[in-house]
Amino acid sequence: MILKHTFSPPSNTRLAHLCGPTDEHLRTIETALQVRIEHRHEQFKIDGPKTKAQRALEVLQALHEMAGRPISPDKVLLMVAGDSAMSDDEDGVQVLHTRRSDLKARTPNQSVYLDNIANHDITFGIGPAGTGKTYLAVACAVDALERSAVQRIVLTRPAVEAGEKLGFLPGDLSQKVDPYLRPLYDALYELMGFDKVTKAFERQALEIAPLAFMRGRTLTNAFVILDEAQNTTPEQMKMFLTRIGFGAKAVVTGDVSQIDLPKGHLSGLVEAERILKRVKGIAHTRFTSADVVRHPLVARIVDAYDAARKSDAK
Repeated sequence: MILKHTFSPPSNTRLAHLCGPTDEHLRTIETALQVRIEHRHEQFKIDGPKTKAQRALEVLQALHEMAGRPISPDKVLLMVAGDSAMSDDEDGVQVLHTRRSDLKARTPNQSVYLDNIANHDITFGIGPAGTGKTYLAVACAVDALERSAVQRIVLTRPAVEAGEKLGFLPGDLSQKVDPYLRPLYDALYELMGFDKVTKAFERQALEIAPLAFMRGRTLTNAFVILDEAQNTTPEQMKMFLTRIGFGAKAVVTGDVSQIDLPKGHLSGLVEAERILKRVKGIAHTRFTSADVVRHPLVARIVDAYDAARKSDAK
């Protein structure tokens, strides 16, 4: 199918920002949606399957609206991934109060995920890398802390070796496990800012620790996130879930296609999803490659590995 569109009134500046340096933004859209885009001045022609050509046109129109100034490559990627369907003031879209004022769901599953977190005491977010499971959970935690809905945030991950042995890493225990917790620090710094994060640690409103440190505790009035939960054992998962106290909210995230436990060991996340599927008060959100909001290649990589796994299972 071929779609034609003319942007008016003509504006060389807007067209330059829309297309990007050497038409970089157009090439990004072509690669992600598998279409071909040609243009002469303000006249554009899109060639490809009907639904993808229509999607490409929608992305171009949305980018043109914001082309009063240069558009970053990351913004184009996010638009292609689904952000263009949502305007900043669209009714019904849950916007989180963090340092990033524009943070909100970019896909239908992300929207369901945010609703589940808001309306349930325990939420499971399961799916491939790049779908925003952890990032959105941390954003919800920051939002809850900013609104004084909770008194503190507790972030934890199992320190499971992914090909390396902890004992051979230099430093004391804190230095050994710090690399496993670094993604959580990165998300907090982006969503709160370095100064706020530092002050939150000082007043004990923020804690990041390996999962083993959770044993024997009761977490009340806290927003608790268990990340990389596919690498928990069933015993660790049960231990974590039974730490939840009054006024607490918990989010468990993981990717069951990337389990680093020793061969033959059952993942606590896989077992918990099966056992707790119908327990009242617990929500489950399943993400797919369609929810990936990183580079479009990430979604295709996820699909390729899924296809190979299904083929090997036959």
